[in-house]
Amino acid sequence: MSKKMKAALALFDRTKSYTVEEAVKVLQNAAKARKFDETFEIAMNLGIDPRHADQMVRGMVELPHGTGAKVRVAVFAKDAKAEEAKKAGADIVGAEDLVEQVLAGNINFDRCIATPDMMGLMGRMARVLGPKGLMPNPKLGTVTMDVAKAIEAAKGGSIEFRANKEGIVQAGVGKASFAEGKLVDNVKAFITAIQRAKPAGARGNYMKKVTLSTTMGPGMKIDLSSVAAETSAGKAA
Repeated sequence: MSKKMKAALALFDRTKSYTVEEAVKVLQNAAKARKFDETFEIAMNLGIDPRHADQMVRGMVELPHGTGAKVRVAVFAKDAKAEEAKKAGADIVGAEDLVEQVLAGNINFDRCIATPDMMGLMGRMARVLGPKGLMPNPKLGTVTMDVAKAIEAAKGGSIEFRANKEGIVQAGVGKASFAEGKLVDNVKAFITAIQRAKPAGARGNYMKKVTLSTTMGPGMKIDLSSVAAETSAGKAA
């Protein structure tokens, strides 16, 4: 264990759980000793079995202060919509030519958007983009005629979440250089989105464990009772 990790662990009690505010303060102070801008990462262990369709947790959430990461966006579109995508700031725009690039293994983007008329072509790439979580999906707003809005959301802090086969959802929710309040806002927005995405088939305890950490730092357990209070208040509002 490195000296920096030992120093970080000395800042809190690993047997206890903390509020989001407390965890952000501790982790941010520890991360300031690093030579790069660490990512704040959240992991949520959910009481679901993703093997059943009615227990899958997947969706999009727009973090109020973005992720702090540069997002490369590819748009599959033609003619006027292709021009619209370029003007809106898409990093890569194409149709059949872009499909061939992807099938050749050239995937130089983090998010993928397509207009509905492109879905016939997109099917050819499902085996390539699907496992990487990049396949456009109408339910997630990434198959749309409003490509400008989708690009703005992708670059502005909209992130996709999806439970893995163990029922865990993970995501980066900001950078250590963010103001403390902005990190807290982002973490709570993500937790609220997961709570609202609770599937109909979920039974019993839905949020089993929530942990907040930084790229090189230790994980801190979040007090589930405080999280439940926050999400309940959000729903009531």
